[in-house]
Amino acid sequence: MDTIEKGVIYILKNPSFPDYVKIGYADDVYSRLKELNRSSATPFAFRLYAYYKVSNRLEDKVIHKIIDKLNPSLRAIDNVDGKERVREFFEMSAEDAYDLLRCIATINGLEDNLVLVEPTIKAQEDEDESRTKRKSTQLPKMDWLIEQGIINIGDEVYLINHPEEIAKVVDAKNVEYKGRVLSFNQFGCEITGWKAIQIYAFMKKVDGDKTLSKLREEKMAELGMLK
Repeated sequence: MDTIEKGVIYILKNPSFPDYVKIGYADDVYSRLKELNRSSATPFAFRLYAYYKVSNRLEDKVIHKIIDKLNPSLRAIDNVDGKERVREFFEMSAEDAYDLLRCIATINGLEDNLVLVEPTIKAQEDEDESRTKRKSTQLPKMDWLIEQGIINIGDEVYLINHPEEIAKVVDAKNVEYKGRVLSFNQFGCEITGWKAIQIYAFMKKVDGDKTLSKLREEKMAELGMLK
């Protein structure tokens, strides 16, 4: 578990509502995570996707205002007993929320303050199963993505937390990176330093703005493969 010296703006995911992310502030994000997960109100636990170290408390409100200005319909708002409840949940992907924080970090020259958290494979499998309503072992693999034209031999790809590191797709199993041929997973683990990686969830094509996981999901929906 990472040690965080400052308060952070966090991005949380929850397979219970895969179309939303929670964006908030915490002095201690891991304590906040434990607090949220003590509740039995959601079937699945919250997962910490990323965080951005900040110097002042409640700077998440600035992010909320930016999102509300861009698209106010993304904010989760409901009405209970005649009272409007404005929540810090937003109908957007964690990848898009991360990109927003990355842009802010880049503008301020604080890229090192933004951390994409290494997920467990189990957490990723739970999310895939929740999104697709299928067992994660049944999700199509890279050869299917190539067959469907989602990704092509020769495409340049990168990981969302290391956009400066570019690899080229060699075939359904490998990429070329700095003159070496590595498997997709080897490339992902070498770049991130993680022990394992769900490559579909963190890889994008250089000429696209969606992860391979999202592109796969959209194609499966188009073909009627999702329940």
